[in-house]
Amino acid sequence: MSKPSNSFSIKHWSQDDQPREKLRDKGKSTLSDAELVAIIIGSGNKEESAVDLCKRILASVDNNLNALGKLSIKRLMEFKGIGEAKAITITSALELGRRRKLEDALKQEKISSSRDVFNIMQPILGELSHEEFWILYLNNSNKVLHKQQLSKGGITGTMVDVRLVLKQALEVGAVALILCHNHPSGTLKPSEADKKITQKLKNATLSLDIKTLDHLIVTENAYFSFADENIL
Repeated sequence: MSKPSNSFSIKHWSQDDQPREKLRDKGKSTLSDAELVAIIIGSGNKEESAVDLCKRILASVDNNLNALGKLSIKRLMEFKGIGEAKAITITSALELGRRRKLEDALKQEKISSSRDVFNIMQPILGELSHEEFWILYLNNSNKVLHKQQLSKGGITGTMVDVRLVLKQALEVGAVALILCHNHPSGTLKPSEADKKITQKLKNATLSLDIKTLDHLIVTENAYFSFADENIL
């Protein structure tokens, strides 16, 4: 007896419904997120097509691509039809998207608002499960000369190496700094430690005529600016 064809295979669909052909003939903007991810994985499983499988995966993260990018390879492999190779492919594709977003943000000529800082730092900090503290070094046109991670993990005043900050500022010729760190909890309220670090660095850099322009607390979708709130 001949083996029945798999009706869930994309190749058996109408050509108008096949993601690869749809992208080729109608353009990438016409595809849903599920269809784009389906092209990445190539095939589904015995019970569902690649698109249906991807719809189910996306539904598990409320159709949020940022949340999908946070799923571990092990978690992705829990979906039937997703082996290690497909899980790695999905993770790689989403990481490329994140890096593209970061590159686009860094192409800007200068920082003119706290929103510009958020656009640069959100791809770096917004999705982390731990806290990191970064500094942006600016020239006199408010263009970013350099960005540097100052600490990783819990933030306390004792973890701030003022000498390192000043040394880096002099090396790149910075005339201003912007401080940034993330709150994985999602809260935007600055802690007492946040305020102490800000004041400590502000006082230290003034001795070299370097201004501390702002301190941003970054979460996945929002930010808090010390300068905007007049508490710098």
